[in-house]
Amino acid sequence: MAKPLAAEDLAHTATYAKEALQMLSNSRLFLTGGTGFFGHWLLESLLHGNREFGLNIQATVLTRSPARFQQNAPHLAADPAIHLHAGDIRSFEFPREKYTHIIHAAADSVVSGDGRPAYDLAESIVDGTRRVLQLAHASGTRRLLYISSGAVYGRSLTLPFVPETYIGGPDPLLLQSSYDEAKRMAEHFCVAYSQGTPLEPVIARCFAFVGPHLPLDQHFAIGNFMRAAIEGKSIEVHGDGTPHRSWMYMSDLAVWLWTLLVQGQSHSAYNVGSDEDYTIASAAKLVAQTLRPDGAGGSTLPVHIHGVADPLSRASHYVPSIERARQELGLKVRVPLAEAVRRTACWHGFPADSGRL
Repeated sequence: MAKPLAAEDLAHTATYAKEALQMLSNSRLFLTGGTGFFGHWLLESLLHGNREFGLNIQATVLTRSPARFQQNAPHLAADPAIHLHAGDIRSFEFPREKYTHIIHAAADSVVSGDGRPAYDLAESIVDGTRRVLQLAHASGTRRLLYISSGAVYGRSLTLPFVPETYIGGPDPLLLQSSYDEAKRMAEHFCVAYSQGTPLEPVIARCFAFVGPHLPLDQHFAIGNFMRAAIEGKSIEVHGDGTPHRSWMYMSDLAVWLWTLLVQGQSHSAYNVGSDEDYTIASAAKLVAQTLRPDGAGGSTLPVHIHGVADPLSRASHYVPSIERARQELGLKVRVPLAEAVRRTACWHGFPADSGRL
């Protein structure tokens, strides 16, 4: 069962997304991906905004299994502002209600070795987006936020801070590019399906994130580091530690997404993430330092880097430029990575009151 978010995180979203949430007063939203990492944060911050500001925002959440949603997140499902709609993202029946806003956050992630055909992953993203856009037309929706990915820029980036104007992309002949290419096509669908209609799509190209609800036992490097630290084990870096990455805390993400939904320029893409640049090795060491087993004065957990860096190779980068969001919308990264790690560890049960943090 999913735990509610901490009061400090809900206060953060209420403070910095207040204007955006108030612009949604009395709106009716349709949300896909409501059971996932992003969806939990969007729903909890929305309901908190309803309580704090009396907004009367209603949200319909698409889910394959309403019963499972109610079991996993009873504090969300029981709220009268939440309406569960059963269906598959590719073929769900349209609700009778009309929606002023849609957030399309449903997307399968890339899990290597899971046996799933690459084409099935790509089709689920493209066909799901098509279905959501058909709903937008049928409902007369004006604002749609599509949750895309920085993967649309490709996975061999060496550019330190990739801007939205970067015209490179993934290799379409690689099976590993299925997710990336599908996200690119889904973005294009948003623009193409809005031609000649009132629909105003906004694209959020999301990078990497950390926070409550992040699984610590899957393919997320920062989650794996945190799991090892919480268990008091050494942190293992299986590569050479040189790739550059960044992680945005989820309370900042929620603020950014609500702002993009109501204030982002239509038919535009915005990078969403932190530009606080770390190598994988330095991020592992930060986690070890932040989550010391014996508190601030204790010894730091060991970090083992198994690979050897090639001095002739250029390090890969997956760090966004966020100047567009800063300049156009005044958005900021407010939670630094060390604090993000601390809050995430506390949510996962790391004993903050024992002197270990």
